[in-house]
Order: sequence, then C-alpha cells, then structure tokens
Amino acid sequence: MEKTLVLVKPDGVQRGLIGEVIARLERRGLRLVGAKFIQVSRELAETHYAIHKGKPFYEGLINYIISAPVMAMVWEGPRAIAAVRQTMGATRPWEAAPGTIRHDFALEVGRNLTHASDSVENGEAEVALWFKSEELVSWARATDQWIFE
Repeated sequence: MEKTLVLVKPDGVQRGLIGEVIARLERRGLRLVGAKFIQVSRELAETHYAIHKGKPFYEGLINYIISAPVMAMVWEGPRAIAAVRQTMGATRPWEAAPGTIRHDFALEVGRNLTHASDSVENGEAEVALWFKSEELVSWARATDQWIFE
C-alpha cells in the first residue's frame, strides 16, 4: 500500500474546505492513517520546500505556508499517490479537470488549496518529515474488502 502526504494549505483551511477534501478522499476509497492540525514552523516549511530554494517564489511559498494553520494528513491505498493527485487536479487550477478539488474550488496556482506527494519516494520522505511513526495508525475498515483487491 502506498502512503501519501496531503496538506490542506492555509487557503483551504481558511475557506472551510478541510471536510470537503477528507470527504472526497474517503469516497475515493483511500484510508486515512494520520492527521494533525498544525501551525507550520519556518524550519519545517524550509525543509519541505528545500527543492525550491533559490527560486524567485521560494520566500513567498515559505511565508504563505506558515501564515495560517494547515491540516496535514497521511492517506494510503493502492496507487494512493496517483489517486490523490487525480482527485486534487492539476497544480494550475485552470488546467484541472472538472470535478477535481482544484477545478471546483481554486482559481490561482498560489491558492490551489492542497499539496499531495508526487511520487512514491517523495511520499515516503514527506510522510516521514511531517509525521512520527507513532502518529500513524495501521487499521482495517470493514469495507476494505470491497475497495481493495
């Protein structure tokens, strides 16, 4: 089973869309295994976005993610990374498919509501960065047999 980090970023939190994101991922069939509502520290933000250091938008990205609380979650399932990214929609909301979260609720790339890991390797690294292993819950749903082959 793949695990992926999902963040409802400050714009999504401020707009009251945490429940919408959770509902769509649950309806998709993914299983929530970790969640916490946090104020992101500058240190965590800088580590998370280290790949963008030196780019013109880096400081704005850091200041934005630490500007208000974030809902951090770990979701799992077969091909969870692809499933979550498809559910979120393209990074640029104007390119997102109808019915995706970003198509339905976002207009600007800098206010695109969510973050989701983009590869298995990044999923593992991001989950480890944002969550301690004891913060993740391994569990089975009664419906798993009807969702997972």
